[in-house]
Amino acid sequence: MEELRKQILLYLEKHSRVDLGELAVLLGSDEVTVANEISAMERAKIICGYHTLIDWDKTGTEYVNALIEVKVTPQRDTGFDKTAERICNYPEVSAVYLISGDFDMMVLIEGKTLQEVSKFVSSKLSPIEDVTGTSTQFVLKKYKDHGTIMFGQKKTERMLVTP
Repeated sequence: MEELRKQILLYLEKHSRVDLGELAVLLGSDEVTVANEISAMERAKIICGYHTLIDWDKTGTEYVNALIEVKVTPQRDTGFDKTAERICNYPEVSAVYLISGDFDMMVLIEGKTLQEVSKFVSSKLSPIEDVTGTSTQFVLKKYKDHGTIMFGQKKTERMLVTP
């Protein structure tokens, strides 16, 4: 079953809206087995959620993403976990990662305007007692997100072959 689970996960990671019958055929299994495996992996929190990727630039909606690098003083016994948990609780925060390099965490913020995101960083993130520094980068354009290319690709043109 482990190989089946791995194949299900690899496929769902790219195509979360797949029909279970189609997935079963692709994997050489039956729909009930695939559905049971997915359900078991959801209960075990192996599958943590499903996402819809939206190109907000095409909707006319104001929407800003920012990547905030954060320096943190780790705490005895909990390291970075307590600070990360606090940051995760803000609704503006869509992701928090422990990273290597000059900064300790990468925080992905979503907001309506640059000012809204900047205000979040200055009024909520920076004042956290363990945070010793931040660096903000605004996402200006997405070329690829979650494995999906976000702009039109050139179509391969075939040359007309005549006898």
